[in-house]
Amino acid sequence: MKKFFLLGISIALLACQQQSDSDLKSLYSLPKKLKEVSGITYFPESKTLYTLEDSGNKNAVYALNSKGKIEKTITIENAKNVDWEDITKDKQGNVYIGDFGNNDNDRTDLCIYKLAKSELQNDLASAEYKVSFSYPEQTEFPPKKKEMFFDVEGFFEYGGYFYLFTKNRSKGFDGTAFIYKIKNASGTQKAQKIGEFKTCSNYNHCVLTSATISPDGKKVALLSHDKILLFKNFKGDLFHKGTQTQIELNHFSQKEAVVFKDNNTLLIADEKTNKTGGNVYEFKLMSN
Repeated sequence: MKKFFLLGISIALLACQQQSDSDLKSLYSLPKKLKEVSGITYFPESKTLYTLEDSGNKNAVYALNSKGKIEKTITIENAKNVDWEDITKDKQGNVYIGDFGNNDNDRTDLCIYKLAKSELQNDLASAEYKVSFSYPEQTEFPPKKKEMFFDVEGFFEYGGYFYLFTKNRSKGFDGTAFIYKIKNASGTQKAQKIGEFKTCSNYNHCVLTSATISPDGKKVALLSHDKILLFKNFKGDLFHKGTQTQIELNHFSQKEAVVFKDNNTLLIADEKTNKTGGNVYEFKLMSN
């Protein structure tokens, strides 16, 4: 009986690794000026990909056409790029910029900027409002090296709330990630921790760099350098309480951005490093 049980576990684990029968398909190279892309969001009606870069780069959002050419550069005049790590949109097409990169876990100015959909037509735009926030669990800036859980590189907007997935920078990395919830409203808030889960214990392969939710709200995809962590069959916003599947991309690079193109297709972008990366890829999930 024990042998059959162990065999069953092995088969289940193998199935977890083979949830997609598609390869990572390269769509196009990113423009040379965009060397540190850190987030992407997608408008299917115009087939436009909006992207941004992280710390040390301009306070700008770039609109790319289906061939990867920059159609518009939108400078946000009232927003500073301290460390922009992700970009997302709501059902109405308003865009949100996550200025919450926190490599050293010492920031006290974490925020999210709202860019109204109408502003996407302008070369010089203004953020409609700013959501400032803090983590109640963090009491030291920075905390001890074994408690550096307060960096974020991935989020999305869903049902009037932002959901943030932490990037664990703790000494003795064990794959622990937190999920925080913040109301989509102007002002200062304390982020609410709604759950935690684990990826794997190898930092290079399992640290989280971006997050996205499918248009129908039934799938959440989290990105690492060579994997997708997929949550399905969850209730409400308890994403981590559903099924958790690890999908191997069989392609290692500095992947920093993911978004659903449709309910079963992901777009992924990586940074240009040495002779690798600097591309946008497509990855199809199995529909079942």
